[in-house]
Amino acid sequence: WTKLNQKKYRDLSNQYIVEGDHLVMEAIKSGNAIEVICDEDKVFPINIPIHYVTKEVLKKISDLPSPPSIMALCSKKEEQAIGSRLILVDELQDPGNLGTIIRSAVAFNMDTIVLGSNCVDKYKKKTIRASEGMLFHINIIRCDLEEVINKIKGDIKIIGTSLGDSTPLRSIDKLERYALIVGNEGNGVKKEILDLCDDIVRIEMNKDVESLNVGVATSIILYEMSDNYE
Repeated sequence: WTKLNQKKYRDLSNQYIVEGDHLVMEAIKSGNAIEVICDEDKVFPINIPIHYVTKEVLKKISDLPSPPSIMALCSKKEEQAIGSRLILVDELQDPGNLGTIIRSAVAFNMDTIVLGSNCVDKYKKKTIRASEGMLFHINIIRCDLEEVINKIKGDIKIIGTSLGDSTPLRSIDKLERYALIVGNEGNGVKKEILDLCDDIVRIEMNKDVESLNVGVATSIILYEMSDNYE
């Protein structure tokens, strides 16, 4: 269990740990939970294997200063075919930002997130916490972004994001099918990726603000592009 705090062991086992009541329940409901790890003083009636352990064991597994009383061992989801409402993520490094993007993607009915080869791991605990369990409810794949773009170009509109030469977001028509590309916290989307886009957009804002956090910016764009939240 403790080894799963390292990516190499998550990759070897195709398993990972989630912590806390909410994430454990989301994992169980989605069918991703294999077994539950629970404080010996807690009662948690479920129909999957449960291991009662001491608080010292929970503290050793957790990466939090105050570990929760319940965790779950989960199996990684199988990657599915890409859909028609995509977010392509170029070299994002912060797990909290990725978790925010995952949560917003589900909120605004995106069906696939494509992580480029140098993106942060979606199964880091901070990513999972920031997603509020929405990681279980969307297809997330890891693939070369240029390969994906070339595959869908002409069928799905490719929309890049940049503070440079770009179009105001609100001048873009809302679309049922599109792929939004967001980039690295410091450098944004790489030029070779932007060169493949059909449109490049920016969020117009107070000129005293240089830029927005990538998770916040992605959420704003998804909201502006969507008119159906059911």
